[in-house]
Amino acid sequence: MNWISNYVRPKINSLFSRREVPENLWTKCPECGTMLFHRELAENLNVCSNCDHHMAISPRDRFKSLFDTGIFTEVKVPEAVVDPLHFKDQKKYPDRLKAAQKATGEKEAMLVAEGEIGRTQVVAVAQDFSFMAGSMGMYVGNAILAAAERAVKLKRPLILFSAAGGARMQEGILSLMQMPRTTVAVQMLKEARLPYVVVLTHPTTGGVTASYAMLGDVQISEPNALICFAGPRVIEQTIREKLPEGFQRAEYLLDHGMLDRVTHRKSLREELITILRMLTNQPPAVKGDLPAPTPEPAVVATPAAPTAG
Repeated sequence: MNWISNYVRPKINSLFSRREVPENLWTKCPECGTMLFHRELAENLNVCSNCDHHMAISPRDRFKSLFDTGIFTEVKVPEAVVDPLHFKDQKKYPDRLKAAQKATGEKEAMLVAEGEIGRTQVVAVAQDFSFMAGSMGMYVGNAILAAAERAVKLKRPLILFSAAGGARMQEGILSLMQMPRTTVAVQMLKEARLPYVVVLTHPTTGGVTASYAMLGDVQISEPNALICFAGPRVIEQTIREKLPEGFQRAEYLLDHGMLDRVTHRKSLREELITILRMLTNQPPAVKGDLPAPTPEPAVVATPAAPTAG
């Protein structure tokens, strides 16, 4: 037995050989190209620490950072008819749904939850752009209706985070019908005099922008989010003119009166707490995990009665 070949050489090779690094440990910022360690990126809410670019964040991760102590309860959404038009392009529609479910771990493109934000009870709903570009299908319509009905039943504000490429073409006219359905859901909230706050994230386009995403009592956006009906490239090709720099970005829309605020993702929770408490006629939120202590009444000492000598 040659101990040099069997022991020494493998030991030396293990010291100098290149170690394999998993690809999912680092994320490249699409804006500045900086390589970001996945844990640091997650702790920073998927915001680039170098250029402040806001990357996509899943509804579940967003809710964990939004609700008090990250605790929330999912609201059940009625099932939608699968593949009502028997649509097929390069793939069958059910196959696309299964692929999206496997890639995201979610059932559909929208998640509905309820819980507390700054000790204010709310219902929240968020779109997942990674699920078929957050496209608006019948399930999304059902989710918004379920969220609105839950908010009306419990008399709570509704917060909606939009992120969508528009209507889902695989559902055709049935997808477009979600525009009036979701508008009716928003009207239910207005008739119940409940706040409806919309947070538009990158990108929010198409029929989503033309319906529930622009009907909020307060319209907030994350920085540099693309918000439009038709994209800038389509408009340029149609009118054959060069559009202004930053056209249809959040800051441009804020300057032209279509938005109320452009808020950094790390400041969004505090912003929402302040707005919701104002709209529901509550006092300002108390900093910290516990509510303000109830002041105890002052105890006035009474002199002792004189005793007989």
